[in-house]
Amino acid sequence: MFRDLDDSLKKLLEAELLGVLSDSVTVVFDTPDDKFNPPNQRTVNFFLYDIQENRDLRNNEWFIRRQPNGVVQKNLPPVRVDCSYMVTAWSGDAESEHSLLGEVMKVLLRHPTLPDSVLTGSLAGQEPPLPTSALQPAKLQSLGEFWQALGGKPKAALHYTVTIGVNPFVPVEARLATEHQITIASRLQED
Repeated sequence: MFRDLDDSLKKLLEAELLGVLSDSVTVVFDTPDDKFNPPNQRTVNFFLYDIQENRDLRNNEWFIRRQPNGVVQKNLPPVRVDCSYMVTAWSGDAESEHSLLGEVMKVLLRHPTLPDSVLTGSLAGQEPPLPTSALQPAKLQSLGEFWQALGGKPKAALHYTVTIGVNPFVPVEARLATEHQITIASRLQED
């Protein structure tokens, strides 16, 4: 599912940046540590740094689907999971990186949900739509400590979160009760 999310984000950026930028842009999903070597002069890197259940969107109500053979299928709804990325631009000079990062920011802000047209694999057709959040506070305690832990130099970065649905549950099937017979008997009391 994370690969599907990465592929969907890559598809979104490649489609939207193609008409805006004169040079091609490569989108990767690597750790931006001291060994990171961008494959292209103009690279956007999405680093998935945090995965957490979104408890605000938790729903514990069963979905019930009636099957044609007199069976009902019960299933719990998917667990909503926040996937948080640190987005950085790489091109060799700060001015070009800032320009690229600005264009990426505009693309991400244009889409409060990921468009159906870019969703791939297990994300295609998910309901409700996959909400996104750009430029919100990071879930990192300290950005400086983050860069230090990776051994890299600090860079301008965007924080971006996508909430996906993950279904770890197995559906439960039960016979549908179409009729029920109740017998009522009366007892007379004698005094």
